[in-house]
Amino acid sequence: MLQGRIPVEREIFPGAIFCLTKQRMQYYSCRIHLNLDPKVGDLSKGNLRKILGFPSVQHWGIATMIKQILSKLPRKSSKSDTLASAGSDSNNNTNLGSSIQCSNGLNVVRRMSSAVFPSMVAAGAEAVEPHLSFKDVPNTEKQKLFVSKLNLCCVVYHFNDPDKDQAEKDSKRQALIELVDFVASGSAKFSEAAIAATCKMCAINLFRDFPPKYRSNSTGGETEDEEPMFDPAWSHLQIVYDLLLRFVSYSSLDVKVAKKYVDHSFILRLLELFDSEDPRERDCLKTILHRIYGKFMVHRPFVRKAVSNIIYRFVFETERHNGIAELLEIFGSVISGFALPLKEEHKMFLSRALIPLHKPKSVGIYHQQLTYCVVQFIEKEPKLASVVIKGLLKYWPVTNSQKELMFLSELEEILEMTGVVEFQKIMVPLFRRIGCCLNSSHFQVAERAHFLWNNEHVLNHITQNRQVILPLVFPALERNTRNHWNQAVLNLTLNVRKMFCEMDEELVLACQGKLEEEDSKSSMAAEKRRLTWERLETAASFQPVGGGNISFLVNPATCSVTC
Repeated sequence: MLQGRIPVEREIFPGAIFCLTKQRMQYYSCRIHLNLDPKVGDLSKGNLRKILGFPSVQHWGIATMIKQILSKLPRKSSKSDTLASAGSDSNNNTNLGSSIQCSNGLNVVRRMSSAVFPSMVAAGAEAVEPHLSFKDVPNTEKQKLFVSKLNLCCVVYHFNDPDKDQAEKDSKRQALIELVDFVASGSAKFSEAAIAATCKMCAINLFRDFPPKYRSNSTGGETEDEEPMFDPAWSHLQIVYDLLLRFVSYSSLDVKVAKKYVDHSFILRLLELFDSEDPRERDCLKTILHRIYGKFMVHRPFVRKAVSNIIYRFVFETERHNGIAELLEIFGSVISGFALPLKEEHKMFLSRALIPLHKPKSVGIYHQQLTYCVVQFIEKEPKLASVVIKGLLKYWPVTNSQKELMFLSELEEILEMTGVVEFQKIMVPLFRRIGCCLNSSHFQVAERAHFLWNNEHVLNHITQNRQVILPLVFPALERNTRNHWNQAVLNLTLNVRKMFCEMDEELVLACQGKLEEEDSKSSMAAEKRRLTWERLETAASFQPVGGGNISFLVNPATCSVTC
């Protein structure tokens, strides 16, 4: 194999090559360098014809004729995709070298790669040197410079080693800041190429897989005792989020064009980022998703469905997600904008997503936002109050006192908006549960339950329905007065009992008489059980002690067992 590259002489093959195939002819306006095999010999026309793959003299003559005709036409600058196709066709001509140098390389306009944008978007879009400042280019070139800087920022750097690629990181950060300033200036309307490039750059920098979660699943997310995790790449991510926020908030953004790039796939990847352990990132995502929901009306049903799926997975499968509070905060404002009457879809979201969110142990992380969403629904349609209270009673905690305190606070807010009819639907199971809370050995739970009587709206409901409610809670009040260990709870119990006496003393006396009667019956039953056990123990004491088994005749009819 010859090591040098032998240029084709101009009189034999000047300036252009024509490769004839069955259905196509390709023109290459560049000078070819060949790596020749020793078997080829000299560069005669016959040998060159064999090298280039022309099967006959006729084809060579046709090529020469067409070359002479086209040599009189003005030359066109080659496109990058033409060069790419030349490289692929070289596989058929095995003797052609792979090194091709363009004769007018400095004058050829560099086109944007189809990997950055679709071919229909990139067509005709000329790139500008990305390191130029927006002040240094005319207004007609600013969109091209904007796209060039976006392409430059598509390179992602790792921040595990803070000293690695420091110059490149600083250059990218400066370019991102310039992009944000350009969008903030509001000086231009984005072309489709700029919209596509913006979405692509944001996707490359933001959409990523998070490292495995090392925290215990029992916590279900961050708690007050845990230090938040901060992303080391935040110096770049923060600016990208700022750019995306300004982009989707841009007043003259063409939504019809932008929705092709801010599509369902883009939104799903954005929602996945809500599981980030960095609270700064979740806060940025919250604002961006809210703007997308407000601007892209066509995507609203999809966003609601996607968020519902995240909640379902969290409640019924993983019980582990970092962004539930932020998602609920977004939906608090979304629910307030629902039109009346509420659609069935929205009621299903309440019953299937929001109410089951009371189930996880980590409800304390997002309970404030959850309560706000529930209250918004009841304000829109007060009839939903009974549905929500039934859901609360379904998921009411038994052993988690802190969670029980949160439920009591939420219950009070709901009862303030509950009408008489809806209250009467749920007052029996509700005050059975409140009676248990009044008698709780956890003094904070007992205190919080007593505080319900300080709410005028709740007290009004209790007064109107005292014939039903007082018999349910009076036993708990009476037990507290007898033996509750906490003095504050005892004082609150006496105050509530006094309020009932002022309401309806006869009813209080009747409840007290009924309670005494029930206590008497309970005492008689307890005494009967005690005597029964004594007889059994006496009978057992007369049983002779022996080594052998003693057989007894048993009549099945007299030994029936009642469960």
